[in-house]
Formats: sequence, C-alpha cells, structure tokens
Amino acid sequence: MPNRRRKKTADIPSFNLRMAYMFASLDDEQIAAVERMSHHVVLEEGETLFDCGDEADRFFLVLSGQIKLYRLSPDGNEKVIDIIRPGNTFAEALMFLEHPAYPVYAAALVDTHLLEIDSATFLDLLSQSIETCFRVMGDMSQRLRRLIKEIDDLTLQSATSRVAAMLIRHMSAPEDQHFTLHAQKGVLASRLSVKPETFSRILHNLSSQEIISVKGSRITVHDLERLKEIAHTDTVFGADITSISPSYPCRRPPRKPS
Repeated sequence: MPNRRRKKTADIPSFNLRMAYMFASLDDEQIAAVERMSHHVVLEEGETLFDCGDEADRFFLVLSGQIKLYRLSPDGNEKVIDIIRPGNTFAEALMFLEHPAYPVYAAALVDTHLLEIDSATFLDLLSQSIETCFRVMGDMSQRLRRLIKEIDDLTLQSATSRVAAMLIRHMSAPEDQHFTLHAQKGVLASRLSVKPETFSRILHNLSSQEIISVKGSRITVHDLERLKEIAHTDTVFGADITSISPSYPCRRPPRKPS
C-alpha cells in the first residue's frame, strides 16, 4: 500500500462526523470511539491512496477534496468507477468480507483530506448499534441501485443522453443555470464511459444548438427543457454524479403473442 501522510486525530480539521450518513445515528460515546480509531490522511493532487488488490483493512471518509476510484484495462487505459466528494464514505462494504481486498485504485483528484477508519474496530462498534447496521445496509442498497441504473444507462442510453443527464445533476436548482464542472473533462468522460474527444464533441454540439454554452469548465444552461429531453430524465437537481439517482422506471418486456 502506498505511503500516506497521516496526522494525529487531534490535528483533524473541525468536522461533525454526524454529517456523514454512516455515523448520523451514533451517540456521543460511539462518535468518540470512531475518532479514536481514525487517522487523518493528507493526499496531494494525483497521489495514490491505495492500489487495486491491496488488503482492505480500513475504509475512508472524505473531509475535503475529491477521490477518484478507477480500474485499468490490460492496455493501461483508465476507467473511472466513481468520484467521491466531501462528506461521503467509501470502501466500507469490504469490511464484511473474510479476506477483503480493494477492487479498484484510489487517487486524489485534487489536494484531499480524509479520515481512514479501521474496519475491524468499527465492526465491533456496529455490534453496539443496530441502527448503524441498518444505515450501512441501506447505503449498500442505494449503491447497488445506482449501479443497476448505470448499467441501464450504458446499455440503453446514448453518450449524448448520459452527458446531458450529468450536466443536469450539476445544477443545484432549475434557476442555477451557471455552474462549474467538479472534475476535469477527461475524468468525467471516463466516468460516463465515453472517450474524451467524444465528450468534448457532445459539449460542442449542445453549445452549437444554443442549449448550453461552455467556457473552460464553466457551463451555462440556456434551454433546460431541451437538455432534459436529450437526457431522457427527470433528474433531481443537485444530485451529483456520485449520488443515488431518483426513482428509475423498470421497463416491462413486450408481451409474447398468444
């Protein structure tokens, strides 16, 4: 596992652990226990947190910055699996495996601060909090649901539709027509399973139709209804690209003739 710079818990910037979904139901004593089992990790932009195949003996909470989870193809091409933003945990599901190993690589997209939490010690804590157990189960269920939708999008939606839906998710509200992409375009392209040149071409096409305008990483939406039509979505505003999507309709197979 790569070397990481750690700070003592006392040096951790002020952060209310209950703001994180997993820890919201813990009492004061349990929160103190989480703080004792935690270490502060500081990563510079591009620095690796762990490699695919490393022993997964801890999970993480992003305090600031962004973490990219990715895999590598046999020819070395990178596929971004997820982008983890502040307030979100990752790798916690692995604590339930007998011999866990990280199935992805993790690296900082920007300078990033995290908490790393010992999985075995946290499992002991879970035995004292049934509500937290249910929260962990609920979190894993939401992620499974998101993955099912992602498979649906990749197989049934065009690249243009996926990019349009991503742009809508960047908007915190319908009236917030100006926003900045939260990651580099190449990273977002990989996250959407499109080539960088395809991603740029789609943005250019949307701009030429006066649906959006693009200036660097700054996006302005001029025709939201048209963008939603292209996205084939009723996406909830403010749901970032890493979050669970809203209710997604199941398509019924056509009836066989009698």
